Amino acid sequence: MGDITLPSRVKSDYVQFGHALRDSDFLFDPSYRNLNHGSFGTIPSHIRNVMRRYQDQAEAKPDPFIRYTYPQLLDESRTAVATLLGVPTETCVFVSNATMGVNTVLRNIVWNRDGKDEILYFETIYGGCAKTVDYVVEYNRGLVQSRCVPILYPCADDAIVESFEKAVQQVEKEGKRVRLALFDVVSSNPGVRFPFEAITASCKRHGILSLVDGAQGIGMVKLDHLGEVDPDFFVSNCHKWLHVPRGCAVFYVPLRNQGLIRSTVPTSHGFEAAELPGGNKRVNPLPPNEKGYFVNAFQFVGTMDNAPYLCVNDAIKWREEALGGEVRIREELMKMAREGGKLVAEALGTEVLDNEEGTMSASAMTNVALPLLAEDIKANGDGAAVHSYILSTLMEEYQTFVAVFVFQGRWWARLSAQVYLELEDFKWAGGVLKEVCDRVVKGEYKRST
Repeated sequence: MGDITLPSRVKSDYVQFGHALRDSDFLFDPSYRNLNHGSFGTIPSHIRNVMRRYQDQAEAKPDPFIRYTYPQLLDESRTAVATLLGVPTETCVFVSNATMGVNTVLRNIVWNRDGKDEILYFETIYGGCAKTVDYVVEYNRGLVQSRCVPILYPCADDAIVESFEKAVQQVEKEGKRVRLALFDVVSSNPGVRFPFEAITASCKRHGILSLVDGAQGIGMVKLDHLGEVDPDFFVSNCHKWLHVPRGCAVFYVPLRNQGLIRSTVPTSHGFEAAELPGGNKRVNPLPPNEKGYFVNAFQFVGTMDNAPYLCVNDAIKWREEALGGEVRIREELMKMAREGGKLVAEALGTEVLDNEEGTMSASAMTNVALPLLAEDIKANGDGAAVHSYILSTLMEEYQTFVAVFVFQGRWWARLSAQVYLELEDFKWAGGVLKEVCDRVVKGEYKRST
């Protein structure tokens, strides 16, 4: 951390979450209410200052810092995040974002030559990852296919596991094999907690590689049991919920699978070809080290500003010493999201997306139905226009943003709880969404196109 010190707070008097914290520690425009933390995250001014100090060190002495100091600081962040996840340090590296981690896995898997491999994913897959699956299927020209597992929300976690098991059985019935399953910790739209532990266990029973997309994960839900869950691959954005600068994601690969990850994306100096003409060996110009192939490969992947990676250790420390630690943050945010979601639903006269067990809402995001008839809008062919109108109106007239989407025939709004918000923000958001929806019903969106 250098000579940058944490804000002056003592453990017996943790700061209260809410607007006072927003005004003292965060960088928002005073007129803006950030109700969409789940998309891009944000950082406190303290972590911004830490990041800039790392950047200044890199500019002061580029070669000494990048070649020697940076790897040492990177190891400190790797150790900090590994401790948070409950896994060995040598199983954790950093990539720029969760999509990069998913790409890294899918582009490294060697598919069987008999063409019977399948990738299984759920209906709620993140769009960028769905397109990655599409590309992998297209690029490998018949070696691998993909299959979507439908989900009918709301439902119990057991129903999701049952749907997965049935899909696996169907694949096997057709004489094929599920080689890899891709699933979330918390899905994006809708933003609900997914039973990734149970699906991982199912993968183990069937000999399927599990790729867990925790884009919405670390810093929001309990993940210190990751070593016990033991997925084959796991990636989670640190810049969303861990207060780390964009873009930074932890990429976890247990030792048993590191041999499957032959190359980073893009390939760089850490790659070692199995065989080169004439027995030649390409030179790695970076300082030698005793780290394993996997860790060494991800230590340097081309020249870019990796200062966010170095801030992970500092962000975890800030959250512990200034905010009270991971348990307090998780519990407070989940409580805020649940109570806030009810306030929004009350204002809209609708309901929150959840199951009877309450497991779907066990995160820091809430999904509330909008009072719009999706079928009527679809019948008029106005879905895209309505979506654009709602988002632009929220940003331009109300100085906020709420993720709005259509899922299973209904319009929904996804809102994020965060340490700089209060329940009053959710009550306000409910009123705003009601006003905007009323304007949609009156056809105002047609005049804006």
